[in-house]
Amino acid sequence: MANTQGPEGNYDPAGSTQMFRAFVDETPQGGSRQASAPAGPRIGLIVGVVVAVLVVAAVAWLALK
Repeated sequence: MANTQGPEGNYDPAGSTQMFRAFVDETPQGGSRQASAPAGPRIGLIVGVVVAVLVVAAVAWLALK
């Protein structure tokens, strides 16, 4: 994709690109809390899978005993 903005600078009809980039580059106030939130459900899922495997193994062991 070619850079269509020449050295004279063209008007950006979609808005100010610099303002948009500044908006995107801003870090949210609660950014550190959001980063740790997905770890909770993932750990719960792993624990649930491990418990399910143990239950199936126990049932299979009892059935074959």
